[in-house]
Amino acid sequence: MGLEALCHAIWAGGAGEVKALLESRELILRGDLRRTIPVAAVDAVAVEGDALVMATPDGPLTLALGADAAARWARKLTTPPPSLARKLGVGPGTPALVIGTADDPALVEALAEAVAATPADARLALAVARDAADLERAVAAHAALPAGTALWIIHGKGPKATFGEAPVRAWMRAAGFKDTKISAVSETLSATRYNAASR
Repeated sequence: MGLEALCHAIWAGGAGEVKALLESRELILRGDLRRTIPVAAVDAVAVEGDALVMATPDGPLTLALGADAAARWARKLTTPPPSLARKLGVGPGTPALVIGTADDPALVEALAEAVAATPADARLALAVARDAADLERAVAAHAALPAGTALWIIHGKGPKATFGEAPVRAWMRAAGFKDTKISAVSETLSATRYNAASR
């Protein structure tokens, strides 16, 4: 979830009131100044009194947010986002049982040192689901793991996905699972974490 504020802004060549929204990948400004600035392009972030001051590709930008909010925004701008492996909770010490073909480059990178050699080694399960048959296989494989083991379902992202979040959630809930977290994987994939409600 992003940070949002109505504030006074000063930029190269002007000043005015803006609605500022800071998301994980972009800073969006609406109002007297309309811009979408990639967070990766923001440099030299500083808090000066009640203002957040930063260098952008369009020149210096100052947002009068108040001292506390400016400090929060500065932390968000300067803290790298967590890796996909961290979001999924996988790593050398928490390997995943991978069900299906994980061929998305972001997913391959996240799982590089986090694939369980056997189901007994797995601390969680991760399944790539392209249709209901993939979900059936995932739930069957997950049943062999200890009670309480989380199951991440990787599925299509956005309204154009052929098998996305809504049908996956409906199927999984009907199978007795509860969704507990969601994470972006890539431009085309999302992940939803499920736990079996009855186990």
